Amino acid sequence: MQTSTLIQSLTKASDLILDQAAFLNTLDIESLTSRTSPYSWNILECLQHLNLYYDFYLPEIRQAIENNRTQPEATFKPGILGNYFAESMLPKDKLNKMKTFKNKNPLNSNLDKSVIDQFIRNQEIFSGLVQSSASVNLNKAKVKISIAPFIKLKLGDTFRFITNHNIRHFKQIDNILKAQ
Repeated sequence: MQTSTLIQSLTKASDLILDQAAFLNTLDIESLTSRTSPYSWNILECLQHLNLYYDFYLPEIRQAIENNRTQPEATFKPGILGNYFAESMLPKDKLNKMKTFKNKNPLNSNLDKSVIDQFIRNQEIFSGLVQSSASVNLNKAKVKISIAPFIKLKLGDTFRFITNHNIRHFKQIDNILKAQ
């Protein structure tokens, strides 16, 4: 795929996610903390889960961009593992359940609307990093993954993984809203 096309699609998805998060900020706390079952996340917990991932990935991405000295390439070729992780995050027609790691599971956390503000800040930083990545090689810059820091993915795959992970949880949020 063309690197410029990838960056454009990531930017478009990021803008849409920011719009959706801004909408969530207009909801009352009852809507944001309502659950579809005792063991399912509410909207704030979904966003806190994404914030926990951003806590790890934003510094890693920034470092990968700052440390990359190779010229950008016109095309991005997904890696085998990176492509697998990115594609596995996309929601299916019926949202497929996935087990989350304990340190990224916010179930029953005492959360308030500041979680939304934090998510919006994180998403804006992420969007800025996507934009600044146009000057680096998305194939050569590498990012450690949260589950096994000795494994590194291409920067382009990391962007795709995070974006698809966000899309997945915003689909989950949409399902929560429809159930209310």
